[in-house]
Amino acid sequence: MAKSKESTASICERIALPIAEEMNLRLWDVRFEKEGSGWFLRYFIDKEGGVGIDDCEAFSRRIDPILDKEDPIDKSYCLEVSSPGVERELKKPEHFMQYLGSKVTVRLIRASDNKKEFVGRLVSYNDNLITLDVEGNEMSFDKKLCAFCRLYDDFI
Repeated sequence: MAKSKESTASICERIALPIAEEMNLRLWDVRFEKEGSGWFLRYFIDKEGGVGIDDCEAFSRRIDPILDKEDPIDKSYCLEVSSPGVERELKKPEHFMQYLGSKVTVRLIRASDNKKEFVGRLVSYNDNLITLDVEGNEMSFDKKLCAFCRLYDDFI
């Protein structure tokens, strides 16, 4: 049986995790994405009280030489470090657990009853099943059928 190859983002996350912990930062997400003709390695960091530009710059300065040394990416790319933002995407089980009771937006890949987007309070997350209270009705969504689940920003 063939062993699945670890993704570039997973390798880069593993490399960065000790640095984030040492800097008292939480590594929220890591993405390796192609945009246009370029590749981007994106680290999303967080901490209690939120991160600022100085945190992003400090993390970037720490991770950059390690990435050069480890050389996990065989092509040219741009390194970006930022906050996950107020409308952060919830991807990992711990993200969902942290924001139980919060208002979120779930966007489906394919419409259900002619609707693709649902906004409600996050009631639970179990075995990749996202359950929301949408205007008093509980609705559950299989995570693999969702384009994303993000915190909802009431400010807009």
